[in-house]
Amino acid sequence: MTEAAISPVASGGQNTVTAHLNGRQKAAILMLAVGREKSAKLLKMLHEDEIRDISVTMASLGLVRADLVESVCHEFSRNFESADGLVGTYETTEEMLRKALPEDQVAKIMDEIRGPAGRTMWDKLGNVQETVLANYLRNEYPQTAAVILSRLQPAHAARIFALLPEDYATDVMMRVLHMETVQRDVLDSVEATLRSEFMSSLGRSSKRNSYELLAEIFNNFDRKTETRLMASMDNRNHDDMEKVKALMFTFEDIKRLPHESLMRIVNEMDRDKLPLALKGASETVRKMFLQCMSKRAGSILMEEIEALGPVRVRDADAAQAEIVGTIKNMANAGEIDLTESGGNDEIIP
Repeated sequence: MTEAAISPVASGGQNTVTAHLNGRQKAAILMLAVGREKSAKLLKMLHEDEIRDISVTMASLGLVRADLVESVCHEFSRNFESADGLVGTYETTEEMLRKALPEDQVAKIMDEIRGPAGRTMWDKLGNVQETVLANYLRNEYPQTAAVILSRLQPAHAARIFALLPEDYATDVMMRVLHMETVQRDVLDSVEATLRSEFMSSLGRSSKRNSYELLAEIFNNFDRKTETRLMASMDNRNHDDMEKVKALMFTFEDIKRLPHESLMRIVNEMDRDKLPLALKGASETVRKMFLQCMSKRAGSILMEEIEALGPVRVRDADAAQAEIVGTIKNMANAGEIDLTESGGNDEIIP
């Protein structure tokens, strides 16, 4: 499209020209307008569902008039013409909603937003405790449950299947096996039901799971305090302590992760903390980290560990906690799955 082909549009008419377009159509037009290289960079930053929606819309656009392209670009640039940019927070979102919607509707929307983390409904479900989701699915049609479980990570789905009645679980698995491609309108309907009936009530009834909260607290104890209070809790209520332990992730739990995940972790973490962290780690975890490095890098690491000499336990714990923090951030971003337990079983020396 040449510059001469673009007809001028008065600034006051921008909204009129683009009024019939929805958000997906505007995004698709903008992607085409900025060119392949820039749009490719933008697509890499989007979620898979967003990429699919924009791609489908882009493919169905056909010929777009020059004045429409110009109007979309104008509208986009006008929204970001502020030198300070835009900042979106829970507070600003809630404030805007209160100006447009009734109080109960605002509360419902904010409960959903503040609910389990995730960019899409399926991301959010992946962060819902399996017992909660299993209890919900028990009352759903097997076909609906099959659609939902087929969209989750296999490890998460497996734990949910294990909690369902055997006959019902078998029925759902057979439907997963023979399920044809799910139409977009069916998925939209399932998402809408989950959003209105499940996620909103979950956000209101469980601001934060108490077991998850206590697991996070235990993750931040020093080793001595953790051992002492864990034993005390276990004596008081063994089942409760087991539930908390199942949600905890410690440095030693790294041995449960597959090699591919650990490779990503090594690339992201602060390497300077690794010698001190491994000083207080088991031989199994040390070997796993060494397997992610070249022979020369591994030799240097072992030399750095030996050169440390005696170290305080709390210093080693602090280094391990920092690496665990990086791991959890990667898990929250969907880069790794902490529920995986690939081929890295504990090694017997």
